[in-house]
Amino acid sequence: MKIATRNALLIAASALLALPIAACGSDDSGGGALTIYSGREEELVAPVYEDFDGEVEVRYGDSAPLAATIIEEGDNSPADLFFSQDGGALGALAAEGLLEPLPAEILEQVPPAFRASDDTWVGITGRARIIAYGPDVDQAELPDSPLELTAPEWKGRVGWAPTNASLQAYVTALRVSEGEDVAREWLEGMAENAEPYEDNSTVRDAIAAGEIDVGLVNHYYVAQAAAEEGPDYPVEIHYPPEGLGSLINVAGIGVLASSENKEQALAFIEYLLSDETQTFFVEESKEYPLVKGIEADPSLVPLESIPAPEIDLASIADLEATLDLMRETGAL
Repeated sequence: MKIATRNALLIAASALLALPIAACGSDDSGGGALTIYSGREEELVAPVYEDFDGEVEVRYGDSAPLAATIIEEGDNSPADLFFSQDGGALGALAAEGLLEPLPAEILEQVPPAFRASDDTWVGITGRARIIAYGPDVDQAELPDSPLELTAPEWKGRVGWAPTNASLQAYVTALRVSEGEDVAREWLEGMAENAEPYEDNSTVRDAIAAGEIDVGLVNHYYVAQAAAEEGPDYPVEIHYPPEGLGSLINVAGIGVLASSENKEQALAFIEYLLSDETQTFFVEESKEYPLVKGIEADPSLVPLESIPAPEIDLASIADLEATLDLMRETGAL
């Protein structure tokens, strides 16, 4: 890991070291309590932890600061598992040698594109970066790439959430795949063209309210709202085929090499990859399941049909350089 990235993560860790750990579940399996550092939101994943056949203690937080905390704690970390909202944070831990290689019987349940090339973590669910659009946009008008949203015709019509981790991960992927110059040019154009919002939800809601015409979000924000509001919900999903536009990131998990409870930790990962839990994520969050045989929500384009770029998700761990570039270009 680059020194700048590690320093940034260590600074972020200080805000999380004192956070309480929540206990849930019951110790019916005979193993010790699992400690999970969870970058997944409590509102979504608490039922998953509660239904596991074993005692689970959870520390919640954003994925990057949690990864920083684990790096700071090193071999003394109480964490057995790190459940991250993106592959980059897991890649940061793997680069530090803090994750245990997973057995083949776990890894092979998930396609290679959605697990670590060094076998240290595995994806649990997938989410695609998409262009959400409203009723005033003709489908033929939609760009093939988010990079085209810097064109003059989109000025004031596009929204994004530059402080959001998903958008920052996209920028990191753009830097890794296309180079610093391309990323810089795009950020400068978006800083000029786009309306900034707090997060994916507010971008989506601004489209629904007619404030903007298009926005960059994760697919499931639109899918969730459409499921709640019905067929007349005024926001739809466009999977752009170029410019990393339909980048698929994962919520993934890894076992800490320092864990003294590895057997139970592996049992928890098997539980996350079970048909029951994969189906839970499909129904509750509208994320893509990654285990063969589990169907995605029927309202979505099948995972294999998304025009996603090929990129090593662990390679998008250099957040500090991304944040520096976003500040330099006025995006932050």
